[in-house]
Amino acid sequence: MANEKLLEGQVALVTGAGRNIGKGVAKLMAEHGASIVVNDLGVALDGSDPSGGPADETVAEIGEGGGEAVANHDSVADPDGAERMVQAALDTFGRLDILVNPAGILRDRMVFNMSLEEWDSVIAVHLKGHFNLISRVSRVMREQRSGRIITFSSTSGIWGNSGQANYGAAKDGIAGLTRVVARDLGQYGVTCNAIVPSAETRMTQSVPDSARALRAQMGIAAASAVAPKHLARPAEAIAPVTVWLASNEAAHVNGQLFYVSGGLVSLVSQPTPGRTVTKPGDKRWTIEEIAAIFPATLGMDMHNPAPAPTE
Repeated sequence: MANEKLLEGQVALVTGAGRNIGKGVAKLMAEHGASIVVNDLGVALDGSDPSGGPADETVAEIGEGGGEAVANHDSVADPDGAERMVQAALDTFGRLDILVNPAGILRDRMVFNMSLEEWDSVIAVHLKGHFNLISRVSRVMREQRSGRIITFSSTSGIWGNSGQANYGAAKDGIAGLTRVVARDLGQYGVTCNAIVPSAETRMTQSVPDSARALRAQMGIAAASAVAPKHLARPAEAIAPVTVWLASNEAAHVNGQLFYVSGGLVSLVSQPTPGRTVTKPGDKRWTIEEIAAIFPATLGMDMHNPAPAPTE
């Protein structure tokens, strides 16, 4: 399998592929024989100055490596833009087999200071962006009875990061979306799985050191406290797992989340009930009973990610 091209003859649409994780995924997929629609709006970190440069650069690099690619400069938050991305694959390469959706932005702020615009913009790019692409791609894949959809969640959504109410909500929503889409499309030969990446990118590096220091000073645990980081360049860490999930080798894998960080790959467990207390028959717990049993049952060894300061 060392020399085998896992995606020979297939067509992939990779969003946010002008930089970082998306670029690494697009280039490795091309090395494995896929033709690529390289999407990237090419904006600055604050969302300004859209440019075709990043997407065009990735296309050029894929071409230099002997692969085939075409650029798209639309926003994933725009439903019409999503339609154009899908159409670009069909018009240029005649089919669409794979969707990978790492495009994203950050607008970090504590929830009590977060503006509606900061909330809406992050939800639009991440959660709405995933829906925009999946809803359109799924029609193509359902018709052809095959396809691979790879979403991108986050440790912020799965475990929580302070100052990321918008990002965490979107990313946990993507985890739920992944599980539902897997059930909607599995009967048509289409799988949907999620990557939960932990890697230093242009986006994560934009979080000010002052914000990191303040969170540490306040004793607010980050997701890294639950999922230790093994940072590496995104292309080295994230791309191989993504390519494998997009291949026929992973046809039996559906509705799963994979935490990927450097040399570490973890299957994230499906949400299940933890400790449970029950009463027989149709009896109900009283407030007094819950208060009495909670410390030694449901509340035993419970972790508080942000305990209040003690005097």
